[in-house]
Amino acid sequence: MSTVPAEPNPYAPPKAEVADHRGGDGQVQLASRGARLGAFALDTLGYMLTFTPLLAAISFEALGRAATANDAAGMLNAISMTGVTGFGITLLIWAALNIYLVATNAQTVGKRLVGIKVARTDGSRAGFARIFWLRYVVNLLPSMIPFVGFFYSWLIDPLFVFGESRRCIHDRIADTIVVDA
Repeated sequence: MSTVPAEPNPYAPPKAEVADHRGGDGQVQLASRGARLGAFALDTLGYMLTFTPLLAAISFEALGRAATANDAAGMLNAISMTGVTGFGITLLIWAALNIYLVATNAQTVGKRLVGIKVARTDGSRAGFARIFWLRYVVNLLPSMIPFVGFFYSWLIDPLFVFGESRRCIHDRIADTIVVDA
């Protein structure tokens, strides 16, 4: 019997190759655990540097008003008015920067500085809706449970990065991976 060379199947699904997420051997290059930790640390530092001066300013202004008014109600009023306005503006600026980076590059500020980004498990680009809703919002819900939420956010979810696939729970929920940019 002679063998006939196999022709490509015209009914096979298309295959997409995304070169910017793949190494020389065609495999997805997962970000190292250290890079992920570094990105998280930089994002946390960014939040702290953004909000700590704001909270200090609110506290000093509130104490100053309370000292002059010698009134607890005056202090609460100062905290609420200044705090809500200042916190809201700072939060909007920080959120706008991160939303822009996530929408355009699938990166937060920390991920951009470290050189990693979020991708789908097949290596294709992860969209903004997937990253925002599934990686952040859905993953935020368990963290709102009193007592349990703290352990979930700071212990359980991050420990999954030590598995072979280097995927935390929020990665699994969103069907994403973190790769070298």
